[in-house]
Amino acid sequence: MSNYKTVFFTLGILQIILGIFMFIPVFLQIFYDELDSSFFGASIVTIIFGTLFFLSNLDHDKKLNLQQAFLLTALSWLSIAIFGSLPFVFSTTEFSFTNAFFESMSGITTTGSTIISNLESMPKSILLWRAILQWLGGIGIIVMAITLMPIMNVGGMQLFKISNNGSSEKILPKSKEIALRLIYIYSSLTALCAISYKFLGMNYFDSLTHSMTTIATGGFSNYNQSIGFFNSFSIEISAMIFIILGSIPFIAYIKFLNGDKKIFISDFQIKTFLKIIIFSILILSIYLFINNTTQLNLRSVLFNVISILTGTGYVNAQFDSWGGFPLILFLGLMFIGGCAGSTTCGIKIFRIQILYSFISNQLKKIIYPKGIFVLKYEKNPVDNKFIASIISFIYMYLIIFFIISALLSLSGLDFITSISGAATSISNVGPGLGSIIGPNGNFSSLPDVSKWILSLGMILGRLELFAILVLFLPSFWRN
Repeated sequence: MSNYKTVFFTLGILQIILGIFMFIPVFLQIFYDELDSSFFGASIVTIIFGTLFFLSNLDHDKKLNLQQAFLLTALSWLSIAIFGSLPFVFSTTEFSFTNAFFESMSGITTTGSTIISNLESMPKSILLWRAILQWLGGIGIIVMAITLMPIMNVGGMQLFKISNNGSSEKILPKSKEIALRLIYIYSSLTALCAISYKFLGMNYFDSLTHSMTTIATGGFSNYNQSIGFFNSFSIEISAMIFIILGSIPFIAYIKFLNGDKKIFISDFQIKTFLKIIIFSILILSIYLFINNTTQLNLRSVLFNVISILTGTGYVNAQFDSWGGFPLILFLGLMFIGGCAGSTTCGIKIFRIQILYSFISNQLKKIIYPKGIFVLKYEKNPVDNKFIASIISFIYMYLIIFFIISALLSLSGLDFITSISGAATSISNVGPGLGSIIGPNGNFSSLPDVSKWILSLGMILGRLELFAILVLFLPSFWRN
């Protein structure tokens, strides 16, 4: 295992950081007179394990090869989900390990699915911990998507590889500086969101927790009715603004700070992302106006389209009562997701764009057999390696979706619950469709085996599939 000392050394640091964050809810327990040993005990256990990993691998070589990068990525999310479940297990609310792990995995992957059936009765410390998990998961996936995923050549993410040459024309700073800037930007957006929520009527606790889950596009709320509990259009407008800010590429913020003032209106992904939102709102509004005018509520349409597309999972209406077409539309939006390098998941906008351009070029070649058509992305040529990577990613995404759907069906779930559960787990959305896991339901009544299947779907979707699947290839472990 000497070749993996850097991996375990890094895991140790991550566990120590997670353990330190577990102390934060302790202060809340004191304030709300909820003090017990759950968070303190979980923190001590996590820090001890982290310290053991840290100290036993001090002689690491401070380098990561490609094989180690894949292993670190998978183990990071898995270990944080395991240790992140300890406060739930140790709490007085009597979580089973399956439920605790499901809630923790849903939090760290910013999925937002919950097994808690009565959120209003939960201790404030548990509600805060759920928000902290999503907040940490959000910044984790941004840093990983911008620094590790391009190097690992996962699903075409190499298109966003950071240049390390010394050109004076390069806009982006190097990786370490990028990570620090990302944390600064992410924290600043969270603070602005919290201030906005407090100003618009939330109390201090709700504004803090909801700001953390909004920027992370996670969707954990403190209430069964989600954002709909507040029944405030101004709060919903603020939520939509910050959800969109969390759904656009965070590298765009860095480019903006480095002088590219037009990046937000010139970026190809951002423009397509906004067009999808506008088109979805228009088509859904027209459908509801023609077929069911009593259900037409532009406020609900606007909010739920943005929430579902970005994988946030906040709801302010029972959209599963709008009819068949809205459910199909929302299922499609779950798959699309937001922009690469953001806190969102799904297939991602850039892959949809490149697949569209590829199909368009293939049709042109049929019409003009002798023509030469170069596939470009933001005016840069895209070679066959990138195209193959993206097509294989989308293919595997759909295959795994159908496999998870079949496994959920075998575990005893009905068709709608199986299909939407698979979609919401692999796309990290949160609520599913139907009466059980729909917008006002939860996952508590599902069999334990279904929860483990969904947890697997969450980590597969969050880590772009191949970062997990490659670990099961025997050739991966060969020197």
